[in-house]
Amino acid sequence: MSSPESAASPRRPAVFLDRDGTLNREVNYLADPAQFELLPGVADGLARLSARGFALVVVTNQSGIARGLLDEATLADIHTRMDEELAPSGVVLDLVLYCPHHPDLDPGPGQDDLAWTRARCSCRKPAPGMYVEAIARLGLDPARSWCVGDSLRDLEAGATLGIPGVLVRTGKGRAQEALARERGLEVAVVDDFAAAADTVLAASPGDIEPNPC
Repeated sequence: MSSPESAASPRRPAVFLDRDGTLNREVNYLADPAQFELLPGVADGLARLSARGFALVVVTNQSGIARGLLDEATLADIHTRMDEELAPSGVVLDLVLYCPHHPDLDPGPGQDDLAWTRARCSCRKPAPGMYVEAIARLGLDPARSWCVGDSLRDLEAGATLGIPGVLVRTGKGRAQEALARERGLEVAVVDDFAAAADTVLAASPGDIEPNPC
């Protein structure tokens, strides 16, 4: 049974993080752990966010699974590589969620075992399913949370839950910035993840409980 103090403890804010093009160098359907490479400034930015009390949650669309380009075991190896590259900076991700689905793909010859990945789902961004799952699992506070990505769909998923977002110009970000202008959308845009971390920290109150880890 939780104590009165723990029951009254405020929920943690989080930063919901796209992966490819935001945290690591963009590779078309990354399927080899050896090709995973953190972008400059990412580890330091994550460390600063964690030190201020933000949970770090990766939410990534991985339709390469539906396309038969990699399997879930390989994806797990890629995420192990991500953890290893972050470890020297003392960064520990609180949760990594991925969507393996792509409902618009037809199973190819000999790919009947991938039929499950063609299901309509609530987790493929811009749907907010992964965000909702993380909030429930970690007891997060969406009202104090942020999302960072290189695609408008990353920000759209967060906006569904009232979570503000920052678009980085790495990865697909510059093309997405142009698309936002074409659509007349007001989007916060910065050059890279380090600048995104600066934006989140500057806009957040200074009384967030530090991460005890």
